[in-house]
Amino acid sequence: MKEPIENFLHFLAVEKGYSEHTISAYRNDLTGLADFAGKESVSSWANFNRQTMLSYMLNLKERGYVATTVARKVAAARSFFSFLVAEGIIKTNPTENMSSPSVGKALPKPIPINQVRLLLEQPAKLSTAEAKRDRAMLELLYASGMRISELVALNLGDVNTKADYFVRCFGKGRKERIIPLYENIARTVQDYINEDRPKLAHGKKDTALFLNARGERLTRQGFWQKLKEYAKSAGLGPKVSPHTLRHSFATHMLGGGADLRSVQELLGHANISTTQVYTHLTTEQVRRTYDKSHPRAK
Repeated sequence: MKEPIENFLHFLAVEKGYSEHTISAYRNDLTGLADFAGKESVSSWANFNRQTMLSYMLNLKERGYVATTVARKVAAARSFFSFLVAEGIIKTNPTENMSSPSVGKALPKPIPINQVRLLLEQPAKLSTAEAKRDRAMLELLYASGMRISELVALNLGDVNTKADYFVRCFGKGRKERIIPLYENIARTVQDYINEDRPKLAHGKKDTALFLNARGERLTRQGFWQKLKEYAKSAGLGPKVSPHTLRHSFATHMLGGGADLRSVQELLGHANISTTQVYTHLTTEQVRRTYDKSHPRAK
């Protein structure tokens, strides 16, 4: 039963352009599904029926998975079975007309501008090549609103630091987008490339923009660990993540007067409804503006 899973993952990588991280998540979820099928003595995907799927969902809940995780695993199974139907491997999708667990959409958790500034100041306290790299990465993450997977995937040449300052990245589905940058961040990245990246490269010819101490592309996990250290140093607590800076970028842009469509383009959201969640976070600023501007509110 593993071969159809591998074929599906290949389809996601080649036809859909999904990232390595997303493929890994699908692999994990579908391997769990296959393991459950084996324990239920289901010998082939053609014998995996609606009742088996209901039993799988119940098993996930009994094992203590939260609703968001169950919903993700069910969504992975639904996509997989749709693929099997399209390939003629099975006749019907056992998840058809089956509802996923209800999951409330959690609001993003940005941090105030003063806390962002405090976080970005932490690498500057150190003089190592790694610290200079981290400063460039943190600054670029907040300047662009990129996802961490997009940031670590950048290659030399993806950041234009000469005239029309911008960064080119590839989002979900390998969709390319160009994000404008301000001059200071372009200069910070160029300084890292000129002065500090060669110290990390050790003569290696890796094309990655951001390198680890071994001269290889820095991983998501590697950067996340560094971010935790800087957040702790800044006194911001353990909940700060790379996505915190993306949320903060979007919230601060909207709070500063950027229109929703522009922020949607910058974030690489396919649907504007995904971006609209950030409008709820600017309510407090709207209240302050109202109280300050309305003649009867004073």
